[in-house]
Amino acid sequence: MNTATHFRFTKNDDNPTVKRLLRAVEPVVDDMPCLPVLGIFQENPQIFALPVVNARNEPVGIVERHAFVETFIKPYTHEIYGKKPIAEFMNQAPLIVSSHTSIDDISRIIIDAGMQHMVSGFIVTEHGQYAGIANGHDLLDEITQRKQANLFYLAHFDQLTKLPNRVLFMDRLSMAIAEASRVGSQIGLLFIDLDKFKHFNDSMGHAFGDQLLIAMAGILTRCSREMDTVARLSGDEFTIIADNITGQKDLDSLCWRILDTLKLPQQIMGREVFISASIGTVIFPRDDQDANNLLVKADAAMYEAKRSGRNTYRHYTAGMRLYSLDRMSLETDLRVAIERNEFELYYQPQVALDSGRVVGKEALIRWHHPQRGLLTPIHFIEIAEETGLIVAIGQWVIREACRQHQAWLKDGLQPMRISVNISAMQFYQSDFCDMVEDTIHATGINPSYLEFELTESMFMQDADAVVRTLRKLHGLGIKLAIDDFGTGYSNLSYLRKFPIDRLKVDQSFIKGIEHEPVNVEIVKTIAALARSMSLELVAEGVETDVELHWAESSGCTFVQGYRFSQPLPAEKFARWVAEYKHQVNQHTLGDM
Repeated sequence: MNTATHFRFTKNDDNPTVKRLLRAVEPVVDDMPCLPVLGIFQENPQIFALPVVNARNEPVGIVERHAFVETFIKPYTHEIYGKKPIAEFMNQAPLIVSSHTSIDDISRIIIDAGMQHMVSGFIVTEHGQYAGIANGHDLLDEITQRKQANLFYLAHFDQLTKLPNRVLFMDRLSMAIAEASRVGSQIGLLFIDLDKFKHFNDSMGHAFGDQLLIAMAGILTRCSREMDTVARLSGDEFTIIADNITGQKDLDSLCWRILDTLKLPQQIMGREVFISASIGTVIFPRDDQDANNLLVKADAAMYEAKRSGRNTYRHYTAGMRLYSLDRMSLETDLRVAIERNEFELYYQPQVALDSGRVVGKEALIRWHHPQRGLLTPIHFIEIAEETGLIVAIGQWVIREACRQHQAWLKDGLQPMRISVNISAMQFYQSDFCDMVEDTIHATGINPSYLEFELTESMFMQDADAVVRTLRKLHGLGIKLAIDDFGTGYSNLSYLRKFPIDRLKVDQSFIKGIEHEPVNVEIVKTIAALARSMSLELVAEGVETDVELHWAESSGCTFVQGYRFSQPLPAEKFARWVAEYKHQVNQHTLGDM
């Protein structure tokens, strides 16, 4: 038996220790015969490994379930090894760490050790005595959950002012409306815009403008109640949700409190400046009962305040010109966009790191709006999902991607995988698989070149139905990938249950990876899992040479991002592939 490997690190109060991962598994003593140990595994299928201790309760080894049980399946093994002590059966040094070891430290240990402890786990000690055992998969869950908490903050809070952003603001407004409707109370909404902010930005610089916005966020927070929500929508636009007001007078008091505070000089980067703001207000349910409409009307009242000379506030009144009709008009236009042939697919290449060659592309939808110009999905996909239009749009995307693939083949472009994003609503349609099969037959595409990208959240509902659909798609020959992996539920069990071919590491782990050591660990861990399950791994959002280097060194086999190309229309994509192929060939010849 090899000597155990011990690690002990200084406790870091900012980082949780492995105690959080601890599982209470009763150890076996090193002189116990092998057959009773086999019985323990058979009676307790949830035990992934058994720790082995000596008579002093000091850990000396670990027995991994799979290897041990597999050995005893072989003929005559019971007779040969059954009565021998379990200590003679161990042939690998266990990883033993102190209970004070941090989560980050143990993740680095496992990665540096070549991931062999990812499945078997590791032993945890307290003052040299056995305390419990921990699983490498639990470690990954812990790391990714911490990352997800950070991602949630990034997605819901403005990074400059630390206030809620538009997403969280709309969520809180909707919740406030629901509660007010239930109890019959009123809500006030303020839309606040700094006056002449562009002048400060242009004359004193963006750094000065940023500090001005931070100061404004502090003023609005101090003027509001703790129960109110102060948010930054974008630029110099702020909002305040005033819950449970008694009427117009409450909003009058809040507006005057803000305007009076702004009369005082503000110290910004060593300079004394005076700022002012224009404010628009509305009241639920008097002025409207819809969250978006309330925001639109508060915005209209704010512009009325600007036209009235700035540094004042106005309440919304019927007849004010509404400036923000984007959502309503977009929904109307979206309903006829397919018939008018306004959609187009752009394609972003995927490159294999071992050869440097283009081996695939992701199809990304764009909307040529007749008035607004070229729109990316961020502008309309949410509306499409809420209205159900995403189903028809998704069908168009699949048909067009398959048609374009076949057109490229006729033009002599080498065949390569084409990836299409599938929405949850589309995936759960009862005729989804039939529609896909009809499209394959109609276009003549070889389904082995077609890949559907799915999100982790889609696997959390009705797992049996999901398995049936995925197996039908796989049976057609279609490849299946999990998009934005690591930002969802981090439930690794579905990787074994579902017929997945590829993982796409979310770009949030890749962007600025050289400055985020925990991201390197996460990507390496995901890469190790992918290898152990024979899954391909794609790094999304690779924009720089540094990110490309880290993606490759972390174990990714394919990359996608602006480092190679932005998404391109079909014709430009074909030209880009030809030019890139020529560059790769020239480079290869130059190395010969």
